Amino acid sequence: MKQILYSMAVFVMTVLALTACTTKSETNDGVNDFRIKRGTNLSHWLSQNNEDRGEARRLHIQEDDFARLDSLGFDFVRIPIDEVQFWDEEGNKLPEAWDLLTFALDQCSKHHLRAIVDLHIIRSHYFNAVNEGGANANTLFTSEEAQQGLINMWYQLSDALKGYSTDSVAYEFMNEPVAPDHEQWNQLIAKVHKALREREPQRTLVIGSNMWQGYETMKYLKVPEGDKNIVLSFHYYNPMILTHYGAWWTPIGKYSGKVNYPGVLVSKEDYEAAPDSIKKNLEPYLTQEYNIDRIRADFKDAIEVAKKYGLQLFCGEWGVYEPVDRELAYKWTKDMLTVFDEFNIAWTTWCYDADFGFWDQKKHDFKDKPLVDMLMKAKGLENK
Repeated sequence: MKQILYSMAVFVMTVLALTACTTKSETNDGVNDFRIKRGTNLSHWLSQNNEDRGEARRLHIQEDDFARLDSLGFDFVRIPIDEVQFWDEEGNKLPEAWDLLTFALDQCSKHHLRAIVDLHIIRSHYFNAVNEGGANANTLFTSEEAQQGLINMWYQLSDALKGYSTDSVAYEFMNEPVAPDHEQWNQLIAKVHKALREREPQRTLVIGSNMWQGYETMKYLKVPEGDKNIVLSFHYYNPMILTHYGAWWTPIGKYSGKVNYPGVLVSKEDYEAAPDSIKKNLEPYLTQEYNIDRIRADFKDAIEVAKKYGLQLFCGEWGVYEPVDRELAYKWTKDMLTVFDEFNIAWTTWCYDADFGFWDQKKHDFKDKPLVDMLMKAKGLENK
């Protein structure tokens, strides 16, 4: 009898132990608890940073940055990473970048921040290749080898990161696709999704729309059916003449006349006074009005697609270039935040500390505190 009672006790304790080890994800119909609302991009650190390595890169983002974001009221970060920083040309891992990524995720965990790991630029795909004259640079959508290379990168990332809770870390398997045909991107989504799901069935995957994650292409996106651990993503910088005013890398950044917001952005007088070389770029802004209603209208397709699939919607990039008139920047930002809150859209600003950011790493101080205050007035998570 004692042996039977002992066996029963062992059985009950085993069941209780297994139950205690079960994650939230496993007890909620397979849906994890990756909830996000207010965040920012840790840009130009492990991505789009061609110079800083070693000590300079290590010191660029430190623990106090994560503590600061938490104390301000952000609940998550998006961490862009580039293939060239994590693998050499032969595909060998470059350990320092991997250590910095795991350091960042550990700090996120310590300071109550969720994280999206975003594979931003890879050797077979760069979102600005066409704009910079490299029309043949993007082999990803036509090369089986390049597509398998993308999957292999995610296999290695998964091996390194799978220990992090599915409630706290998500994967965005590629940033701003520019497939010539929308169906090429949809087919690649299906392929990468299948490969990752074989490794991590419940990890949240962030999937964006084709053509620079544009809101206008969300309606062409084919989302894997029946998977609730997906977040849909789009980017928004409209109107570019405002958000990228003075941006040297864009054609519209060459305009130096007056910009208005809200309303018609460029007056006829300012258009006539502009150089002939940029007038074609200015023409759309002569007749179109930009205001909060225009933002709502632009978001409509993205909102409907998210509702169709029953998934969270996320604006992964939005923001205003640092030289832009602050009064205009704040008006646009306020309208953006209002629409985000109306439709419960999560967001990460572009960015934390670079040329669209609010923090100055060199001075170790805010370079735009009013912007931060405005961001923190927006709706956040009910509880972290």
